[in-house]
Amino acid sequence: MRYEELTIEGRNAVLEAFRSGKTIDKLFILDGCQDGPVRSITREARKHDTIVNFVTKERLDQLSETKKHQGVIAFAAAYEYAQVEDMLAAAEKKGEPPFLLLLDNIEDPHNLGAIIRTANLAGAHGVIIPKRRAAGLTATVAKTSAGAINYTPVAKVSNLSHTIRELKKKGMWFVCADMDGTRMYDLDLKGPIGLVIGSEGEGVSKLVKENCDFTAAIPMAGEIDSLNASVAAGILSYEIVRQRL
Repeated sequence: MRYEELTIEGRNAVLEAFRSGKTIDKLFILDGCQDGPVRSITREARKHDTIVNFVTKERLDQLSETKKHQGVIAFAAAYEYAQVEDMLAAAEKKGEPPFLLLLDNIEDPHNLGAIIRTANLAGAHGVIIPKRRAAGLTATVAKTSAGAINYTPVAKVSNLSHTIRELKKKGMWFVCADMDGTRMYDLDLKGPIGLVIGSEGEGVSKLVKENCDFTAAIPMAGEIDSLNASVAAGILSYEIVRQRL
C-alpha cells in the first residue's frame, strides 16, 4: 500500500484544503505576515482548532518542497481522526470493557506507528493523542503501523488531562507507565482501562500523571534505565491482555 505525504504549500492551496474539510495537523505561517489571505487562513485554522506555528522564513524554506510556499505551509493528516466516543461505542458493540492507549509527548512518528500496530494486535479499541507535542497521522506513521491504522481508530484531543477526567466519569480507570510505579504484575489491570505512555526522554507529564489512578513499572534488570516508548507500550498492553484472559 502506498501512502502520500500531504504537504500543502501556498495561500490558496492551504485555504482550499481547510474549506474542503481536510484535517490539517499543523500549520506554519511566516511570522509577522498579517495580510488578507493569511488572516483568512488563520480564521479557518481557529475554526478547525488547528495548531498555528508562526515561524521565520528560514524555517519555512526548510519545510518547503516546492520553494513557493508564499509564507504558508500546512501538513494534512494522511488519515482521518476518530472521535473518542466512537472507541467507547466499538467496545460496547463487542461486549468488551474499553481498553484505550493515551500517548503523552510521543513526537516520533515511528513510535506512534509501532504503538498503533501493537494496539491493534492487543485488541485495544483506540489510541488517543494530544494536539500539541505529538506526531500526527503522517505517511510515516501509516507505514510503520503495517496497516493497523486502517483498523485502529486514533483520536486527537486538545487536552489529555481533561479527556482522562471525562472518561473517568464514564467508569474508566487509568494506569500510567512510570519507572517508579508499582510493579505491573502487582496491579489489577482488568476492567475498563486507559494505558498512558510517555516519551522515553520525558515520560508522562506531571499533570497527566496526577490524573491517573495508579502507576505501573516494568521490571528491568539491565544497566540502562528506560525502554523505547513503543516497546513499553507493547509490554504493558500485553500484561493487560494477559489479565483479561
